[in-house]
Amino acid sequence: MITDPEILKKLISQGSLLPKEEMLEISRKKGQLFIGIPKEISFQERRVALVPVAVSVLVANGHRVRVESKSGELSSFSDRDYSEAGAEICYDPKEIFECDIIFKVAPPTEDEVDMMTGNQTLISALQLSVQPKSLLQKLMQKKVTAVAWDYIRDDSGLFPVVRTMGEIAGTTSILIAGELLSSFSEGKGVMLGGIAGVTPAEVVVIGAGTVGEFATRSAMGLGANVKVFDNSLSRLRRLQNDLGRRIYTSVVNPKVLAKALRRADVVIGALRAPLGRTPCVVTEEMVEGMKTGSVLVDVSIDQGGCFETSHVTNHKEPTFVKHGVIHYCVPNIASRVSRTASFALSNIFLPILLDMGDHGGCKDLIKNDHGFRSGVYMYKGTLTSEVLGKVFDLKYKDIELLILGM
Repeated sequence: MITDPEILKKLISQGSLLPKEEMLEISRKKGQLFIGIPKEISFQERRVALVPVAVSVLVANGHRVRVESKSGELSSFSDRDYSEAGAEICYDPKEIFECDIIFKVAPPTEDEVDMMTGNQTLISALQLSVQPKSLLQKLMQKKVTAVAWDYIRDDSGLFPVVRTMGEIAGTTSILIAGELLSSFSEGKGVMLGGIAGVTPAEVVVIGAGTVGEFATRSAMGLGANVKVFDNSLSRLRRLQNDLGRRIYTSVVNPKVLAKALRRADVVIGALRAPLGRTPCVVTEEMVEGMKTGSVLVDVSIDQGGCFETSHVTNHKEPTFVKHGVIHYCVPNIASRVSRTASFALSNIFLPILLDMGDHGGCKDLIKNDHGFRSGVYMYKGTLTSEVLGKVFDLKYKDIELLILGM
């Protein structure tokens, strides 16, 4: 032990006895991602692919993120929010489409594809109605790897984006219906839940999937009487088990359904079809028999709708009246709550992007992650989707065969 005061002073002055930070090994990143977030220009699309909090995590992990100016404006995120999160704010969209990874909500337009430099990764929704053959051919010419985020699967084999947007659409549909029932929306002036001594509203939900489940939860939470119809007994049974209580359920029998519709104040159309058009289960005659001032919300309208009287509307003119019944047929309900929807999307894709960086890029993630690979419909200019190949008469190859050559 050192007791000499002079020696102690000398050692302290040299810093030998001062506490020091523990030096830990930091794992090196395999690859830096260069992500571009363009401003959405699709009709009434208000969501943004990544929120500032997600951007800050990516930047902190050594990745570069470019955000086009005013991309988050319609979801209440300012350029300053993104700048403070570490993003590079760009005013020219061409700078965004120079990035290695283009990450957006809606499918790209042909003008946006023209701005791409080639050999890039595109992550967006896949919508056959707005992605014509010519657009796919341009992506193929530019050797793009395209991933449809609505077909990506999670660890349990489910489609997380589809389920999350379904939860939002189901919950929001009941809130929309409640507003349309009010006197100031030309409705009947009925409250969904009623009060003591007043009968609550009657709500019919057609479809027991994710949208139907969350519409049912919201309606029950507000105190409404709910009846659920679906063609699948297993889905109806699962719904009752998940709700933890018994509610009125029935298979889609035309006579039983028509009787329920005659008494309904609100009807939510939440049927989905695996491929093609949604089955039309509510005829015009059934709608004619409904009470005047009742409300139909057709969440299935993006697949054609399950009401014979439905036709597509938009957020500026969302409703029309037919046979005295108020119809709400907006296909993109999630954009109505764009901030919540943007956070939901970021929660799904932030871990995926971080994994992509850890794997060294999109190529290795496709090779090692089966769930992510299921969303790939084009790999380096080669079409890998059988559905798209047959619809547009284009040559395609199985992604599993392409992986063998990686």
